Amino acid sequence: MQKAVLLTSEGLKALQNELENLKTVTRNEIAEKIKIARGFGDLSENSEYDEAKNEQAKIEARIVELETMLKNARVIDEIDAADGKISIGCTVKIHDIEFDEDLIYTIVGSAESDPNEFKISDESPVGAALIGHVEGDVVTVATDAGHIQFEVISVAR
Repeated sequence: MQKAVLLTSEGLKALQNELENLKTVTRNEIAEKIKIARGFGDLSENSEYDEAKNEQAKIEARIVELETMLKNARVIDEIDAADGKISIGCTVKIHDIEFDEDLIYTIVGSAESDPNEFKISDESPVGAALIGHVEGDVVTVATDAGHIQFEVISVAR
Protein backbone atom coordinates (compact mmCIF):
# COMPACT_ATOMS: atom_id res chain seq x y z
CA MET A 1 0.00 0.00 0.00
CA GLN A 2 1.26 3.46 -0.93
CA LYS A 3 1.96 6.02 1.77
CA ALA A 4 -0.58 8.85 1.88
CA VAL A 5 0.65 12.09 0.33
CA LEU A 6 -0.34 14.91 2.66
CA LEU A 7 -1.25 18.12 0.85
CA THR A 8 -2.84 21.43 1.58
CA SER A 9 -5.76 22.34 -0.68
CA GLU A 10 -3.45 24.81 -2.47
CA GLY A 11 -0.84 22.09 -2.97
CA LEU A 12 -3.45 19.72 -4.38
CA LYS A 13 -4.58 22.36 -6.87
CA ALA A 14 -0.97 23.09 -7.91
CA LEU A 15 -0.26 19.41 -8.57
CA GLN A 16 -3.51 19.02 -10.51
CA ASN A 17 -2.63 22.07 -12.63
CA GLU A 18 0.90 20.78 -13.28
CA LEU A 19 -0.47 17.39 -14.36
CA GLU A 20 -3.04 18.97 -16.66
CA ASN A 21 -0.37 21.21 -18.23
CA LEU A 22 2.01 18.30 -18.79
CA LYS A 23 -0.73 16.20 -20.42
CA THR A 24 -2.19 18.89 -22.64
CA VAL A 25 0.57 21.39 -23.44
CA THR A 26 3.96 19.84 -22.77
CA ARG A 27 3.17 16.47 -24.37
CA ASN A 28 2.13 18.25 -27.57
CA GLU A 29 5.26 20.40 -27.54
CA ILE A 30 7.48 17.31 -27.18
CA ALA A 31 5.60 15.47 -29.94
CA GLU A 32 6.23 18.43 -32.23
CA LYS A 33 9.94 18.46 -31.35
CA ILE A 34 10.17 14.75 -32.16
CA LYS A 35 8.35 15.28 -35.45
CA ILE A 36 10.73 18.09 -36.44
CA ALA A 37 13.79 16.10 -35.36
CA ARG A 38 12.70 13.12 -37.48
CA GLY A 39 12.84 15.41 -40.48
CA PHE A 40 16.57 15.91 -39.93
CA GLY A 41 17.33 12.44 -41.31
CA ASP A 42 19.17 9.41 -39.94
CA LEU A 43 17.86 8.84 -36.39
CA SER A 44 20.98 6.94 -35.30
CA GLU A 45 23.06 10.13 -35.50
CA ASN A 46 20.34 12.66 -34.73
CA SER A 47 21.09 14.43 -31.44
CA GLU A 48 17.92 16.56 -31.65
CA TYR A 49 15.84 13.40 -31.87
CA ASP A 50 17.68 11.80 -28.93
CA GLU A 51 17.25 14.95 -26.85
CA ALA A 52 13.52 15.16 -27.63
CA LYS A 53 13.01 11.48 -26.76
CA ASN A 54 14.88 11.93 -23.46
CA GLU A 55 12.74 14.96 -22.66
CA GLN A 56 9.63 12.94 -23.51
CA ALA A 57 10.73 10.17 -21.12
CA LYS A 58 11.24 12.69 -18.29
CA ILE A 59 7.80 14.22 -18.90
CA GLU A 60 6.10 10.82 -18.94
CA ALA A 61 7.88 9.85 -15.70
CA ARG A 62 6.71 13.08 -14.05
CA ILE A 63 3.14 12.43 -15.23
CA VAL A 64 3.20 8.96 -13.64
CA GLU A 65 4.69 10.43 -10.45
CA LEU A 66 1.99 13.12 -10.25
CA GLU A 67 -0.82 10.64 -10.96
CA THR A 68 0.45 8.39 -8.17
CA MET A 69 0.74 11.31 -5.75
CA LEU A 70 -2.78 12.51 -6.57
CA LYS A 71 -4.20 9.00 -6.27
CA ASN A 72 -2.76 8.77 -2.74
CA ALA A 73 -3.43 12.39 -1.77
CA ARG A 74 -4.95 13.27 1.57
CA VAL A 75 -5.91 16.92 1.84
CA ILE A 76 -5.22 18.44 5.22
CA ASP A 77 -7.83 20.99 6.14
CA GLU A 78 -8.56 23.10 9.17
CA ILE A 79 -10.70 20.36 10.69
CA ASP A 80 -7.55 18.24 10.99
CA ALA A 81 -5.76 20.92 13.00
CA ALA A 82 -6.11 20.94 16.76
CA ASP A 83 -6.69 24.36 18.32
CA GLY A 84 -3.48 26.36 18.33
CA LYS A 85 -1.25 23.36 17.69
CA ILE A 86 1.20 23.38 14.81
CA SER A 87 0.16 21.02 12.04
CA ILE A 88 0.38 20.78 8.27
CA GLY A 89 -0.99 23.94 6.69
CA CYS A 90 0.03 26.20 9.57
CA THR A 91 2.28 29.21 9.17
CA VAL A 92 4.54 29.54 12.17
CA LYS A 93 6.73 32.35 13.38
CA ILE A 94 9.63 31.03 15.41
CA HIS A 95 12.55 32.68 17.13
CA ASP A 96 16.01 31.11 16.70
CA ILE A 97 17.39 31.50 20.22
CA GLU A 98 21.07 31.07 19.29
CA PHE A 99 21.08 33.54 16.39
CA ASP A 100 18.42 35.85 17.87
CA GLU A 101 16.37 36.01 14.68
CA ASP A 102 12.74 35.40 13.77
CA LEU A 103 11.80 33.02 10.98
CA ILE A 104 8.44 32.37 9.34
CA TYR A 105 7.67 28.98 7.80
CA THR A 106 4.63 27.23 6.42
CA ILE A 107 4.48 23.55 7.35
CA VAL A 108 3.45 21.43 4.34
CA GLY A 109 3.54 17.81 3.24
CA SER A 110 6.78 16.59 1.66
CA ALA A 111 5.29 16.85 -1.85
CA GLU A 112 4.85 20.61 -1.44
CA SER A 113 8.05 21.54 0.38
CA ASP A 114 10.02 24.39 -1.13
CA PRO A 115 12.66 25.97 1.10
CA ASN A 116 12.99 28.91 -1.30
CA GLU A 117 9.34 29.75 -0.56
CA PHE A 118 9.81 29.04 3.18
CA LYS A 119 7.60 25.95 2.92
CA ILE A 120 9.11 23.16 4.99
CA SER A 121 8.04 19.54 5.09
CA ASP A 122 6.44 17.97 8.12
CA GLU A 123 9.11 15.28 7.66
CA SER A 124 12.08 17.70 7.79
CA PRO A 125 13.92 17.96 11.11
CA VAL A 126 12.51 21.43 11.89
CA GLY A 127 9.02 20.65 10.60
CA ALA A 128 8.79 17.35 12.46
CA ALA A 129 10.00 18.96 15.69
CA LEU A 130 7.46 21.79 15.46
CA ILE A 131 4.39 19.58 14.84
CA GLY A 132 2.08 19.51 17.86
CA HIS A 133 3.64 22.49 19.66
CA VAL A 134 1.87 25.73 20.56
CA GLU A 135 2.77 29.41 21.06
CA GLY A 136 5.34 29.87 23.80
CA ASP A 137 6.86 26.39 23.51
CA VAL A 138 10.62 26.07 23.18
CA VAL A 139 11.43 23.35 20.66
CA THR A 140 14.79 21.64 20.35
CA VAL A 141 15.72 20.35 16.90
CA ALA A 142 18.47 17.78 16.43
CA THR A 143 20.53 18.48 13.32
CA ASP A 144 23.85 17.25 11.93
CA ALA A 145 25.43 20.44 13.28
CA GLY A 146 24.04 19.93 16.78
CA HIS A 147 20.91 21.01 18.59
CA ILE A 148 19.03 24.19 17.70
CA GLN A 149 16.38 25.78 19.89
CA PHE A 150 13.40 27.72 18.63
CA GLU A 151 10.67 29.50 20.55
CA VAL A 152 7.25 29.37 18.91
CA ILE A 153 6.09 33.00 18.60
CA SER A 154 2.82 32.48 16.71
CA VAL A 155 0.79 29.86 14.90
CA ALA A 156 -1.63 30.81 12.13
CA ARG A 157 -3.82 28.79 9.83
